[in-house]
This record gives sequence, structure tokens and C-alpha cells, in this order.
Amino acid sequence: MADDEAKKAKQAEIERKRAEVRKRMEEASKAKKAKKGFMTPERKKKLRLLLRKKAAEELKKEQERKAAERRRIIEERCGKPKNVEDANEDQLKDIVKEYYNRMYTCEGQKWDLEYEVRKRDWEISDLNAQVNDLRGKFVKPTLKKVSKYENKFAKLQKKAAEFNFRNQLKVVKKKEFTLEEEDKEAKKSEKADWQKK
Repeated sequence: MADDEAKKAKQAEIERKRAEVRKRMEEASKAKKAKKGFMTPERKKKLRLLLRKKAAEELKKEQERKAAERRRIIEERCGKPKNVEDANEDQLKDIVKEYYNRMYTCEGQKWDLEYEVRKRDWEISDLNAQVNDLRGKFVKPTLKKVSKYENKFAKLQKKAAEFNFRNQLKVVKKKEFTLEEEDKEAKKSEKADWQKK
């Protein structure tokens, strides 16, 4: 019977420990839930959806505003269309002259703007070059694609030219290195000073 009581006591102790562990686990899970707080995954999804809708509306408004601005600028630059149907010949001539003058001024402005753009591009590239010179950094040039084998062949030809010893030999005119036969021929061909006269 003592054994049964000891077993029951052990079993009660194990149950008590299990209950403590369960209680601690429940408290930890409650603490985690409390930490999650306001932003649950569902609320995050709703918030993202609302932000996307708001961004889409803003983008649409911006596009409409830009289109209206573009139409206004085009009307300002081109002017309102003239009534050509009811005009007589003198009025048509005036309209054509007006359009011609407008086109002439527009072309002049276009040329001036293009010149300014080219000038500024040149100044920018010049300043970039100066900055790179000051920093010591240089723009790497774009390399051309060259065949490996052609390059190797050219190198081999260059080496062969270097090894052509006959081209590299100097002509020696000292008599110590000339052959005896050549000396005799040279002496025969040379005349004495009294013979030359």
C-alpha cells in the first residue's frame, strides 16, 4: 500500500508540474497576443489596399493635370484656328502671312534652343573632363572587339621581323674587318694623287 501511495504522490506531483507548465504557456501566448497589438495581418492587408487605391487616384489626377497643362501650352503656342472657309482672298493672304511669321519665329527659337543645348552639352563634357583630371580618374574608353587569332598572328609576324638579323647588322667600314682580297681590289682601283691629274 505504501507503494500505491508513493505512486499516487508521484503522479500528483507530475500533474501539478504539468498544470504549472500549461499555465506558464498560456500566459506566454497571452503576452504574445498582447504584443501584436493594433496591426494584425488582416489590418495590414486592408491598409496596403487603401494605400494602393490612394496612390492610383493620385497618379490618375497627376496624369490628368499634365494632360490639361499640355493642351493649354499647345493652344497657347499654336493659337486658335482661323476661319478659312468664310474668308475672302485678302483675308486669306493675311492669315497665310500670320502663319508664316509664326512659323518663322518658331523655327528661329527652335534653332536657338538647339544651339544652347549643344553648347551646354559641350560645357558639361568639358567640366566632367576637368573634374576627372583633378581627381585622377579617367573614363575608360570603350574597347573594340578584336579577334584573338588575328592579334596572335600579328604578334608572331612582329617577332619574326625582330629576329631578322641581317636587317639589324650595321655596315662596318673599318679595314680591320675587311677581307684581304677586297683590300687588294680597293688598292688597284685607287690611284695615286699624281695619277689622278
